[in-house]
Amino acid sequence: MSRVANAPVAIPKGVEATLSGSQISVKGSKGSLQLDLHELVGVAQEGEELKVSAKKNTREAGAMAGTFRALINNMVVGVSEGFEKKLELQGVGYRAKAAGKTLNLTVGYSHPIDYQLPEGVTADTPTQTEIVISGVDKQLVGHVAAEIRKFRPPEPYKGKGIRYVNERVFRKEAKKK
Repeated sequence: MSRVANAPVAIPKGVEATLSGSQISVKGSKGSLQLDLHELVGVAQEGEELKVSAKKNTREAGAMAGTFRALINNMVVGVSEGFEKKLELQGVGYRAKAAGKTLNLTVGYSHPIDYQLPEGVTADTPTQTEIVISGVDKQLVGHVAAEIRKFRPPEPYKGKGIRYVNERVFRKEAKKK
């Protein structure tokens, strides 16, 4: 049985949670998010807390209750504080530039890559070799960061490529004669 679902989700000041049927909506200063609940999961609002429970006493229902408790908590944190992922470019001539909803990448190909950011995600480039992706939806921020990293993942011999900040890339030794 999941013990994650036993912990209530605290709703901070400035965040409004609305339950309507099998859907939960969370609004905050950074934006709003909605989630369709699973049929095995029930959510009840008690004051400034949301309690997630399993409707049946099965293993699947317990697992779903823990999953949806974590998703609801991520929604609350997202609309109040937001999420961000940081990427860094390593390589000679590698650079990035954010312009509106487009991220322009020069990462060693014969052409620059223009990546269109989805709705709800913003990219910032404090320097030419740093990218900060931020947004309200944790899953979407991580997905966009993974897609950008996929354009040029770090290679094991020289370590060139796009990597997450503090990512450790295993380096291989060069071939010997």
